[in-house]
Amino acid sequence: MIVALIIACEVGFWVMLAAGLAVRYLLKRRRTSVALLLCEPLLEVVLFVVTAIDLKNGAEPSWEHGLAALYIGFTVAYGHYTIRRLDGYAAHRLAGAPPPPKPPRYGMARAGHEGKIWLRTVLAAAVACALLQAAIWYVGDGNTESLRAFQWVALRAAVIHGLIALTYLIWPKKGPTVGPERSRTLTKL
Repeated sequence: MIVALIIACEVGFWVMLAAGLAVRYLLKRRRTSVALLLCEPLLEVVLFVVTAIDLKNGAEPSWEHGLAALYIGFTVAYGHYTIRRLDGYAAHRLAGAPPPPKPPRYGMARAGHEGKIWLRTVLAAAVACALLQAAIWYVGDGNTESLRAFQWVALRAAVIHGLIALTYLIWPKKGPTVGPERSRTLTKL
């Protein structure tokens, strides 16, 4: 049941996002779109409440409960970022706004961008671990090994992502080199 609800929340996230952006840019109803987009966190609240009720009713803590916590953590950390990025693309495509800025591709600017994205992963892991710890305390003396295992999954994901982000800082990607004839062409423009 929990897995089906996680899938429903994910589908609901994208449907509400598409509906919010369509209402904003196709129907030109900004307030209605804001209301739709503000309803998105309610999906995670529903998932949280159903998971808590499932545990309260005596369900054995399992990987489904851990997955629910990871999903909520990921949505808390990346949900607003995703909505903001897609809103920029929709404004460009549907309302004639300038294209949204692309993330930097080279050098220390790219390293900084990767570091900010990694901080989102740290936030996702922290939220997931906090929810899992609350579930462990809530269950009490029951079998909570699967919940503890998902705490380690969240922490490992943050560490691995951190190591990847660190590589951009240690070995920054160099931009394309501009030769003399290419630089003359660029200065004429």
